[in-house]
Order: sequence, then structure tokens, then C-alpha cells
Amino acid sequence: MDKYAKQAKIIHLDIDPAEIDKNVKATVPVWGDCKETLPMLTELIDKKSHAQWLQRFRDFDQQEIDACIKDELNPTSEQLTMGEVIKFLNELTNEEAVIVTDVGQHQMVACRYARFKQSKSNVTSGGLGTMGFALPASIGAKFGAPERIVVGIIGDGGIQMTIQEFGTIMQSEVDVKILILNNQFLGMVRQWQQLFHDKRYSFVDIASPDYVQVAKGYRIAGESVSERAKLRDALKRMIDHKGAYLLEVMVGKENNVFPMVPQGCSVAEIRLK
Repeated sequence: MDKYAKQAKIIHLDIDPAEIDKNVKATVPVWGDCKETLPMLTELIDKKSHAQWLQRFRDFDQQEIDACIKDELNPTSEQLTMGEVIKFLNELTNEEAVIVTDVGQHQMVACRYARFKQSKSNVTSGGLGTMGFALPASIGAKFGAPERIVVGIIGDGGIQMTIQEFGTIMQSEVDVKILILNNQFLGMVRQWQQLFHDKRYSFVDIASPDYVQVAKGYRIAGESVSERAKLRDALKRMIDHKGAYLLEVMVGKENNVFPMVPQGCSVAEIRLK
């Protein structure tokens, strides 16, 4: 260990970096317990704080908090936001639930604000855009982790893609929590049509059934809430209920999800509102 560590140190000190052939890979290994060898390497490194560079990120972060996050998590308008629903869900589950998301604005909000204390807790279809994913995936997640709370967060569009899985839930008596964030739109498509097509809305309005009554037909308990004063208690009833439960939360119809990078743009052109 000492031989190789000393050799590495000599090479580091004696060779001018400008003379190093960039195509030549390092060939001097450092053998030994990393508790001994790593300090030998790190002592050769000049500490760099990069304070100015890091401050730029902190400034951008504060801009995002002021423009997006503050109003999403602590809204002042009467309309409920998806973000505040996720915030209460974090608190009530102690950040220990398995969160399964469908596709749409709620997916972006859930993946952004849901907090997890352990791995294998965020199940989503990613960028595949598979609407209807969350309900059957929630069933699978519960079978895979029966000891954990599983919450499927679904939009009013995605739930109708696989709503027949209520039958599977009824027959299997699987304890999944179904959280529908209903903005009465195909929200993600509507947001793009609003921002980039002058609100020329096309086929994004959704006429939904009474989800609570539909769930009742499958012997799944549930309720709908549209008032902030009742939101936290409704979420708690969903979490505490023994067995499957459906909670529909009516959120703002034209609330948008930010930040976002428009199609064909770079990250430098990110939109905060």
C-alpha cells in the first residue's frame, strides 16, 4: 500500500499537467484500506469552495420558490392545489407511503413534492405517458408490499382508462387508497394549449361520472371534497380506513404546473409561470 501510494504521490507532483497525454489512462493503482488510502489522495487536492457558482444555484432556487412553490404548497386562493394535497399526504403518512402516479399534471406535482423515507416508494410510468397506469400498478404495489400504505394518485382522465380494475380491488379485497385529483380537464394537454395555442382548447374538457357512487357499486368506500377546511380530515379518513378507499379532491381547473421547459427549448429557457 505504501509503495503504490508514494508512487502515485510522486507522479502527481513531478509531472506538468500540460505535458500529460490525454489519451493515456492512469496505470498506478492505490491498494489498501480506503480509510488509509483516500486521505493520501485527498491531501493532494486543493480545496475549492466554488462559492460564486453555488450562489447562482441558490439564487435560481429562491426564484423558483417565490414564483412556483410558495403558492402551490401554501395557496391564498380559494381553489385547492394539487401541491397542498401532496403536502398533507406527506404529513399524514409520515412520508412512508408507496406513491403510485398516473400520467398528467398530478404526476408532475406528485413526483415533485412527495417525500419518501425509503427506497422503492415512487412508482410511475415516467415519460411513457401511459394514462391508466396508476390503478392496476397500485394493486400490484400493494401485493408487493402488503405491510405498507399504497396511494394511487390519479387524474380524472387517467382513472377512466382502467376504472374496471375496481372489480379486481373488490374481488381481491386489496387495501389500496385511490386519490383522484380532479381538475375537470386533461390538465397537461390543456396547459400546453393555454400557454402555446392561445387557449384554443380542443378535446380536453372531461365530463366525469360520480366516482364515489361508482366506487360504492364495487363496495369501495369513498367521498369527495372541494373545501380546504375539510381536506386534511378527508385525507386522514382515507389513510386510516381499513380496506380500499376512494377520495376525490376537486382542485383548480386551470392551475398550471411549473417550472417547465417548452418543447424545442433549452433549460436556460425554463418557464416559471
